[in-house]
Amino acid sequence: MSASPRRLVIDLASPRAAWRIPPSSVSAIRTAVGTGWDVIEIQAPAVSDGDGAYGSGSPESVNAARGAEIYFGFGVPAGVAGAAKETLRWAHTATAGVGQSLAQLGAGVLLTNSAGVHAEPMADWVIAAIAYFTRGLDRMVSAQRQGRWAKEDFTDGALPMREFRDLKLGVFGLGGIGTAVARRALALGMKVAGVRRRPERGGPKGVEWVGKLEDLARLASTSDVLVIAAPHTTATAGAVDARVLERLPHQAVVVNVSRGSLLDEQALLELLEKRRLRGAALDVFGTEPLPAGHPFWSHPRVLVSPHVSAVSGRFWERETALVVDNIRSYLAGAPLTNLVDLEAGY
Repeated sequence: MSASPRRLVIDLASPRAAWRIPPSSVSAIRTAVGTGWDVIEIQAPAVSDGDGAYGSGSPESVNAARGAEIYFGFGVPAGVAGAAKETLRWAHTATAGVGQSLAQLGAGVLLTNSAGVHAEPMADWVIAAIAYFTRGLDRMVSAQRQGRWAKEDFTDGALPMREFRDLKLGVFGLGGIGTAVARRALALGMKVAGVRRRPERGGPKGVEWVGKLEDLARLASTSDVLVIAAPHTTATAGAVDARVLERLPHQAVVVNVSRGSLLDEQALLELLEKRRLRGAALDVFGTEPLPAGHPFWSHPRVLVSPHVSAVSGRFWERETALVVDNIRSYLAGAPLTNLVDLEAGY
């Protein structure tokens, strides 16, 4: 009697076109695993917002997960993890963060994420956000809406107009995203420093210094722009608090592309109200969607972005390459790329 085929479940039918897996990627996965595998593509919509893994998963995905050895999704929903607990050996999330997925998986299950896949478009967004404030684009947009020829706003010296090469950039989290940001900043002439969990790993060539989490306040004190790009962990939650924000130089800019949980939004708002900060570009928030009536919506010094800094037409090109390469490694018994560190939580 022939052995039953091994099962791989693809649960990536996001209702959002940017994140919905294309047929070409499904075909690449089928080709990579080869014969002897039952590859099931879930058609029910999958939640792709945030870190995924919301709810229990669709009935279709939960049913398919029974007996699955490999699961690809946006996080690992609790129902899927429970259904596959006896057979699951490897789960991959198409998100950078892992959210609750890690806690829901049993011992011995490998979990990989998509850290680094989003780095390039997110780094582009960060540079655009820096220009938005330091080159006065926010004031230009405001004046345009008012139908006002606001030349005096930029020539009377009241609004600081800074060149990139005069900026000191601090990066909180020099992983894939932070490193991509640092490289762009260095190429534009900025001075760059950063902090990360393992400072001995350093940063791109040209970074002035790399410290640990305890050096975050020091980093802030020398940063005209503070970019928050660290993952959410128990150690980083709430790390950019009032103490850190108050160390920022006058007219500094805060950019958050990580998670809203890392930033004290109330403390940020208070400093913006006092005009201590030039502005804040926020792609992530403590509560998403950002609630109606929240002060950030109408604040003249805040750029509200609906958690879309990672959106790119090249996402599935990079994601498929990562997944296919990892399939080959898994079948060969070799180490997987982007294996989540159980201790660090990312």
